[in-house]
Amino acid sequence: MASETRRPGSRAANRSTFRSRHPLLTWLMPIIVIVPLIAGGAYAWNLNHQLNQVGRIKTDALDNRPDPDDGKDLNILLIGSDKGEPQPGQSKKTTLAQDAAAREWPVGKYRSDTLIVIHIPADRSKVYAVSIPRDSFVPIHDAQGEVTHSEKINSAFSAHGPLGTISTVENLTGLRMSHVAIVDWDGFKDLSTAVGGVPVTIPKTFYDPKQKVTWEAGDHLLEGKMALKYVRTRYGLIGGDFDRIKRQQNFMRSLLGKMLDSGVTSNPVKLNKTVVALSKNLTVDEGWSSTSMGKLAISLKGIKADDVTFLTAPVAGTETIPIWGSVVKLDEEKSEELFTALKFGKMDEFLAKYPDDVLGDEIR
Repeated sequence: MASETRRPGSRAANRSTFRSRHPLLTWLMPIIVIVPLIAGGAYAWNLNHQLNQVGRIKTDALDNRPDPDDGKDLNILLIGSDKGEPQPGQSKKTTLAQDAAAREWPVGKYRSDTLIVIHIPADRSKVYAVSIPRDSFVPIHDAQGEVTHSEKINSAFSAHGPLGTISTVENLTGLRMSHVAIVDWDGFKDLSTAVGGVPVTIPKTFYDPKQKVTWEAGDHLLEGKMALKYVRTRYGLIGGDFDRIKRQQNFMRSLLGKMLDSGVTSNPVKLNKTVVALSKNLTVDEGWSSTSMGKLAISLKGIKADDVTFLTAPVAGTETIPIWGSVVKLDEEKSEELFTALKFGKMDEFLAKYPDDVLGDEIR
């Protein structure tokens, strides 16, 4: 299998990094492509029906929220979650949407490793994606918007669910989240099968003792359970969890290529399977209807990779705190400057002041 050469700063490198550094954003891209395609097609009813099966959660009970941004700016909070491992006494059959609607959130059942704030200005000419490090040590808010304690930000989802996570991020950033999208990492399995397998290259043979799999060096077409094993592999890799993240990013990059390939979008069977896989592994807020997602998709169809600016919440450093271990300390002053610039449409000024904060071509 021939691989495309990716020189730093080249178009191929830019496309690669656009997808690999922010894999959650790639889940919105198929919707942007698929919705306009199905709007006037013969399979429109069925595919729209599948999109309507996306899990929904209520967010109208949230209190102590920042004021909404002016105009038609959108802030979307992307949360990466697993399917959930129930604690003793918890139901194994309930979905994330059902658990979010229940009287009590199942503490510890779900884990989240990724938080990205997507800011889309009213004119839809650009997109800003701001990653918040999972180990950021911040005040944690519960589903009522009250501060409980300070801890790593990824604990908000485990302890307080989607509402607590939204509240924690809103109070950290001062930005009102217009919508929330929760992505299930296990969706790799369903999506990889739907598109007919995902090509990956393994540079060196190694053995994963945890999953009892020998990964042979070379080119592979992975789908289903093997695709899931691939993205879950950590043992046997020199860099451990850091290498696992790289594998997940590599897989998502290749998966996106298959999903946007004409062989999928022009094939009614594959297109239907892809939409079904998306709908099974995506949960959004109740106020984000399929119609609204479609309108957003159409309004963003002119967006190119160069129109998306990637940043990370400014970091002051790391330190070790008893009980919580190694944590990331955010630069509070600079972070406030960034989120204020997003809120009031001053990102050009912020980026002019801090050009090195933007993901540059030379490291793509």
